[in-house]
Amino acid sequence: MLNRVTLVGRLTRDPELRRTQSGVAVTNFTIAVDNRFSRDQERTASFFNVVCWNQTAENVAKFMKKGSLVGVDGRLEQRSYDRRDGSRGQVIEVIADQVVFLEPKNAGEETGGYEPDEQGYQEETPTEDDLPF
Repeated sequence: MLNRVTLVGRLTRDPELRRTQSGVAVTNFTIAVDNRFSRDQERTASFFNVVCWNQTAENVAKFMKKGSLVGVDGRLEQRSYDRRDGSRGQVIEVIADQVVFLEPKNAGEETGGYEPDEQGYQEETPTEDDLPF
């Protein structure tokens, strides 16, 4: 069995960093991914909720913002919850194992950008050969 997803898209809103009761960092964000389309169709997008944990969560919250271009590698997870009206709801999220920042540092003014940290996130725009997926 395989549960793996790889997406490239732009953040639709600023990431939200929270901490669990035990102090573990968790960040939620949504990315918009362009759908393939033929010339006579309107461009459409799909929206995916993404959750990341620990150092990845802290880096995303610190360096990314609405409009940032990212690559997300992870797995799908489905969970249930109780709605206020008493009914059960379900949500499918991407649990990110890795979030790759796909824009150069100087793109920050227009689309989000980032500042590299001590772990050495790359500052150059990656080429197709550099992408991990």
